[in-house]
Amino acid sequence: MTSVGKSGRSSTGLPVGMSVELDPEVVVKPDGTVFGGSPARLFRLNPAGQEAFSQLRSGVVGTAAAAALARRFSDAGLVHPQRQGLPAENEGRPARRETVTVVVPVRDRAAELERCLAGLGAGEQEAVAEVIVVDDASHDPAAVAAVAQRHGARVIVRTVNGGPGPARNEALKQVGTPLVAFLDSDCLPSEGWIDDLVGHFDDPLLAAVAPRVVAGGRAARTFAERFTQARPVLDLGGLPARVAPLSRVSYLPTAALILRREALEDVSGHRGFDEDLRFGEDVDLVWRLLEAGWRVRYDPSVEIGHEDPSAWKDLLRRRFAYGTSAAALEQRHPGKVAPLVAVAAPVSTVAALLARRPVLAAVTFAAGYADSWMALKKAGTDPDDLLRPLAVGVRETFFGIGRWTSQFALPVAVAVAAVPGNRRRGRLLAAAALVVAPPVREWLRDKPDIDPVRWTAAVLMDDAAYGAGVWAGSFRRRHFRAVRPSWKWRLLGSVTRSR
Repeated sequence: MTSVGKSGRSSTGLPVGMSVELDPEVVVKPDGTVFGGSPARLFRLNPAGQEAFSQLRSGVVGTAAAAALARRFSDAGLVHPQRQGLPAENEGRPARRETVTVVVPVRDRAAELERCLAGLGAGEQEAVAEVIVVDDASHDPAAVAAVAQRHGARVIVRTVNGGPGPARNEALKQVGTPLVAFLDSDCLPSEGWIDDLVGHFDDPLLAAVAPRVVAGGRAARTFAERFTQARPVLDLGGLPARVAPLSRVSYLPTAALILRREALEDVSGHRGFDEDLRFGEDVDLVWRLLEAGWRVRYDPSVEIGHEDPSAWKDLLRRRFAYGTSAAALEQRHPGKVAPLVAVAAPVSTVAALLARRPVLAAVTFAAGYADSWMALKKAGTDPDDLLRPLAVGVRETFFGIGRWTSQFALPVAVAVAAVPGNRRRGRLLAAAALVVAPPVREWLRDKPDIDPVRWTAAVLMDDAAYGAGVWAGSFRRRHFRAVRPSWKWRLLGSVTRSR
């Protein structure tokens, strides 16, 4: 696996011969303009750029020019490298079992560990060099050791519980393979998941890749289990992505994650995870890798099962705990934890619609349209077909504000809406529509086996638990940027010209 110095990471193209796939949401216009990515941008291609782009659309990086464009487009989220890698160069490489060590941190939960290691052993005997189980000060270490022994895993025992970050760091000191796969004990690995994902590391700049984490296969007995099977906490969706803050996929959980050990050493030596973070240590590591110039990818074509808590109170407690990390992450990575990216014109339009001011809404929408039209015209791009993306922007802004309100400002919204006055009924209806719309849209889209009323109530409780955790962490640190939306002026972002 090739090493690339930090100074060359921004200019290194994708390898020639690598398979790529165009993002399903990309729009290619007749004038050579490509629209898409996350956040959305317009790329204006000159003839040479259009020729290189035609190679990418065919599915293979064929020339140095196409490799350079593929890197730029993959960084922007318009193109996704495929895990098939470089067939011509795979010959003569070390066997996969010599390149990956699996690390499983655990505290008790011997039954979950049994299922995890059984699933891992079912399809990965030839894929990994070693499996290391880190016992993070279990109350019954003998049970953990017995499970590990049955599955041929080595055990490292910690005498003081420190959480998953320190446990993984303990294992990293003894990992000698180029790649390390972190797997949580409550995961149910699918057959061949490691072998499927390691092909991504043919990209020399890739630091980490993760599969999609979906609901485990157990039968749902409780309402909490039915809810989490329909809405898994760690599921980042079905679309591939380059991971980047404030984009479609802004982080990766370490429930199932494969990393390049060289990249870990580049950003933190052998320390790996920040041991001062009890939660959010995985988000912090991913963002440090990105800040150092490495790339991180999400590949939902590979799936891993994950078992969430079966009791509702335990589920909400976990969501609260996840939220407490937001303020610490914002302090370490300023500007990257924004819970809502608010754009001027769509926010103004939504506010006018909620206030039942249709004329004002039309004026603000027209102002946003005119601003985007002039920006595109100035950049030399044909500003046609603006109506649809701007309308979608208004729609998504409405749902985004609703989600932000249910997480961070629901009591305030209810209190303001309930203030006596002539418009009280209208304010109550507007507030209800705002917070209820996101879970109702989810229900209509996913058709869960839960009636819409209980589904909506459950989503709002889940959001409120996470938001309460964010507020708690913010008060503890006296740092409140993690609850504050970020602002930008224009919806469509920038126009980039090919070189």
